[in-house]
Amino acid sequence: MIIPIHPHPGPAAAVAAPAAGWALQALPPLSLYIHFPWCVRKCPYCDFNSHEAKGGMDEAGYIAALLTDLEHSLPLIWGRPIHTIFMGGGTPSLFSAEAMDNLLAGIRARTKLLPDAEITLEANPGTVEADKFKGYRAAGINRLSIGIQSFDPTHLTAIGRIHDGDEARRAAALARETFDTFNLDLMFALPGQTVAQALADVETALSFSPTHLSCYHLTLEPNTYFYRYPPSLPDDDTAAEMHDVIAARLASAGFDHYETSAYALPGHRARHNVNYWQFGDYLGIGAGAHGKLSFHDRILRQARYKQPAAYLKAVAAGNAVQTEELVDHQDLPFEFMLNALRLSEGVAATLYSERTGLPLAGIARTLARVHEQGLLDADPTRLAPSELGRRHLNRLMEAFLPDR
Repeated sequence: MIIPIHPHPGPAAAVAAPAAGWALQALPPLSLYIHFPWCVRKCPYCDFNSHEAKGGMDEAGYIAALLTDLEHSLPLIWGRPIHTIFMGGGTPSLFSAEAMDNLLAGIRARTKLLPDAEITLEANPGTVEADKFKGYRAAGINRLSIGIQSFDPTHLTAIGRIHDGDEARRAAALARETFDTFNLDLMFALPGQTVAQALADVETALSFSPTHLSCYHLTLEPNTYFYRYPPSLPDDDTAAEMHDVIAARLASAGFDHYETSAYALPGHRARHNVNYWQFGDYLGIGAGAHGKLSFHDRILRQARYKQPAAYLKAVAAGNAVQTEELVDHQDLPFEFMLNALRLSEGVAATLYSERTGLPLAGIARTLARVHEQGLLDADPTRLAPSELGRRHLNRLMEAFLPDR
């Protein structure tokens, strides 16, 4: 059945009808995700929607398209305040500070952007300079996230990064000088990496006094060069030891391990990502951007056209949405838990009904089973993984998959 729930339904907008009587009592917080699809070079491990900017970019044209895309989406978010903005990629820092200023001015003119909104921009070493960082800050960006991955030149070469260790250090130092809140992305279990080398990257990162660190295990994702031609990686036991020593070191430095791969000093959690994990809403604009929007009678997912040229053409035609669908109520327990259980402290049990519109009693048997298996915390007022559950997170999440 086709339901025209978007003002300009895309060509693949097949959706299921909402269940009779189902309703959300209140809408969750709303975030805005903006995708910038270009990179200098595609990394061999990257499965994000990114494209090499070989022929350059029409910076002004893309900013204009983003604002047009936003305008077309306004009927879906009328009156709702925007709590956070995240500019991801790709490499958003390929764009000038002037372009970001124009973009944020356009967003403020069209939406109810909260005065204290967290506004994050992703940057890569090698695409930054002091004046650009200062310009980003002046435009209203108040949080920076830098894709360091490693400070070791051998490991940077092994994973195909375009920057070297000195550029990584320079970018981290500039972030510290310019922003009160900034994140450094690190990866571990890299080709040929030892536990000591993984810990050395963390020590170097800490020397720049970041307020937030993201530490990701390198995985071989489908549709990547590394998946087709896998490098030699540390074994599972070594990777697990890396994770444990990194977590212990960051705990000793005062960082809260609040999500699977995220560590923050007090008051510096990534509010945008926390909204994702608490099953909040987000409008996604830009090439390949995804979004999740709640209404009182349905929850909608959207995806924009991925290829930049196709996206720009679709925006010009009046609708950048390639696919949209209603989330089936059978899928809501898994979708909620897939996000919420990534948080170390989980979420209040009451949030389940608030965000899904479903009674907690509907998953009582599953909750009892994972409690018995020791995967879920014993506190009945919270939905939180136990220590065992954090170590076997996929197993815990899979327990909530629907029976079809």
